[in-house]
Amino acid sequence: MSADHVVVMLLTGEVSPLELSAAAEIFGYRYRPDPEPWYDFRLASVDATPVPAMGGFSVMAPYSLDELAVADTVMVVPNADRTAVPDPVIEALRAAHTRGARMVSICAGAFVLAAAGLLEGRRATTHWWYTDELARSHPGVAVQRDVLYVDDGDILSSAGSAAGIDLCLHLVRLDHGAAIANAVARALVVPPHRDGSQAQYAGRPHRPDPPGRGLAELLGWAADHLDQDLSVCVLAERAAMSPRTFARRFRQEIGTTPHQWVMIQRVDRARQLLEATERSVDRIAIEVGFASAQSLRARFKEVMGITPADYRRAHRAPHDRTDRPDEPLPTA
Repeated sequence: MSADHVVVMLLTGEVSPLELSAAAEIFGYRYRPDPEPWYDFRLASVDATPVPAMGGFSVMAPYSLDELAVADTVMVVPNADRTAVPDPVIEALRAAHTRGARMVSICAGAFVLAAAGLLEGRRATTHWWYTDELARSHPGVAVQRDVLYVDDGDILSSAGSAAGIDLCLHLVRLDHGAAIANAVARALVVPPHRDGSQAQYAGRPHRPDPPGRGLAELLGWAADHLDQDLSVCVLAERAAMSPRTFARRFRQEIGTTPHQWVMIQRVDRARQLLEATERSVDRIAIEVGFASAQSLRARFKEVMGITPADYRRAHRAPHDRTDRPDEPLPTA
């Protein structure tokens, strides 16, 4: 594939410098001695005027929406208001897709493609902050919550901003092969392929605040006693309900089973300890209530998409020490 392949990045509003620079660096720079560039990269805005960027500067976008008519790949990044996409943008995106252009969204740019109706019945992802919002506002989209990017053929989408790098490298890999994609990754000093999912970067799971009496007090207690027996029978007794009634009410108010909720809390607490301490996985497993280190590893990989050891390597700086690895377990 030569520079005849036109990549148009469409800026529909205030742009993230990281999202912009990732695509510009990968598609607009030459990483080999060959004077022929791989792509013809073009920045476009609605009317070919400068676009504000986060950080107080503006980005020149010398091309207009008309450029989408010749694009082989169209990339969209989010605007400040994820619900407002101008009609001319929607029409241009639909026309480009109908013509056969490859459509790509970075981060919350998925909302732009969804507004144009291009994600209806398709798989897509976005930043973990917005996956629930995308699913609510566009129920026809099969939202993939725990991936770095989704390749759904002619429509591809990435999770948070930095995941745009992963997706752009994936596009290079598709177009030019693994060797070239790996060379680009080396030049950027990033891994050519990251393991895991964006779940490993999300914050602490949201603790629901149900209306009325709810289960909030019980959930707070359970989250503070993860090392104890938190079976349905134990939780139901504490809530003064029968196990069957408790399980039914829990699912109604929280949206999942008690077992699944407890497991997620334990994994999240393990995540925090992996980041902030040097405690062994065996010790952490005991502290957060898993029967064994093997059980913790299996559940951690299931939820986070990465092993505890790999997570610790990726998320802890050498100076992040709050205890010693041989510190004894606290006594009751």
